[in-house]
Parts: sequence; C-alpha cells; structure tokens
Amino acid sequence: MRRLTTLFPSEFLKQHAEELGVVERDRKLQIPAFVWTFVFGFAAGESRTLAGFRRCYNSTADETISPSGFYQRLTPTLAEYLRDLVERGLDEVAV
Repeated sequence: MRRLTTLFPSEFLKQHAEELGVVERDRKLQIPAFVWTFVFGFAAGESRTLAGFRRCYNSTADETISPSGFYQRLTPTLAEYLRDLVERGLDEVAV
C-alpha cells in the first residue's frame, strides 16, 4: 500500500482529476478516497458491486455520498482518469 500511495500521492490524484475535469464541484467527493475505494475494492472480497464500492467509500471519506451521487460520478471522464493512473503505475513498475 505504501508503494501505491508514494506513486500516487493525494495531491497528484487531486491535480490530475482537476486537469481532466473529473470533479466539477469539490464540495463532497474526495478523489483520493474515491480512487482507493476502487483500487482496494477490487482486491478484497468475492463480490464486487457498485453499492459495495459506495459503502466502502462512505466508510473512509469524511462526507458520505448518496447512491445517485456516487453513480453520477461514474463517467467516461472518470474511466479515462483511472486508465491514466493504471498506465502511470505500469510505466513505473516496468522500469
């Protein structure tokens, strides 16, 4: 986990999300918690559902997010953002 948080510090995650337009309002969604929810959510448990990811996010973030608020953030821009993060991670471990 420390290797991941070193590779993807919170400031980088926020800045890159801003650059791509992932977050329109910075009021509720905490990008680092959102990213780690998906990263570690896929690594744990047998069943992975969107509702489960939302519950995981709500248990770690400072402010909870409603089901509709969570689902509205699952956009093509978010997919592009996550893809960029995967590519960056692969580039780092390939060295």
